[in-house]
Amino acid sequence: MAVRYGSPLKRAMTFYVPLVLMVVLTLFPFYWMVITSIRPDVELYNVKSNPFFTFHPTVKHFEYLFDLTLFPRWAWNTFFIATVSTAISLFCGLLSGYALARLQFRWAPPLGTMIFITYLVPPTLLFIPLGDVVKTFGLGDSPWALILTYPTFLIPFSTWLLMGYFKTIPREIEDCARIDGASRIRAMVSITFPLAVPGILSAGIFAFTLSWNEFLYALVFLSSPQQKTIPIGVFTELVRGDVFYWGPLMAGALLGSIPVALVYSFFVEHYVTALTGAVKG
Repeated sequence: MAVRYGSPLKRAMTFYVPLVLMVVLTLFPFYWMVITSIRPDVELYNVKSNPFFTFHPTVKHFEYLFDLTLFPRWAWNTFFIATVSTAISLFCGLLSGYALARLQFRWAPPLGTMIFITYLVPPTLLFIPLGDVVKTFGLGDSPWALILTYPTFLIPFSTWLLMGYFKTIPREIEDCARIDGASRIRAMVSITFPLAVPGILSAGIFAFTLSWNEFLYALVFLSSPQQKTIPIGVFTELVRGDVFYWGPLMAGALLGSIPVALVYSFFVEHYVTALTGAVKG
């Protein structure tokens, strides 16, 4: 009996099967973190046990994380640094993106390109001169060392993203408000910015995510355990020589990834819309 390759089979092979594989590959690291964080040490270090499932889940690794480490302090440091860095980057990116998209001056297009190119500079080339800046201002081993340095790579991308999104908003709407007597600032704040909310949310999500997960600057500029962020605290305090505390490590990685996952899940539509507008602009 010959097999008929009809439309449903073709659709399944070209769409559903790749989609399922992509979802499985994407969610598998989270599943692995969950399983490892709730597995007891007896199963965790037993090579004969099933690595993909546990019959005796435990919360001891989470208790270790909260009782014997400074994880709550690391979480607060990460949240504070990410929030303030995002606010600064959004404010600067909003004003510069609007100026490059709306104000007609000679060097606007090349200046926008140059701002975006600065985002492409590897952080490994910048942390040495930025270290001198941090030392000069006396901000070493404090959250403000990261709050001062994170905008160096957050503002360029936020500016580029918002500049592209502002270009998708019709200029005529703002011109009508100015004809009715509104100043440029009033038209900008009351009309253009509310219409650019998807772009602002997208830039905020991007800035918050990078600040939350940033590793290199936090490793260089923070040294005391009380000032560390989640990526640095989990890495430096739960890996001692060649001993890896896999249970608490996965518990910390899981708790550290939840806020970012929640932010993306709530604002994913705005994020995609803003990126589409930025590319078109």
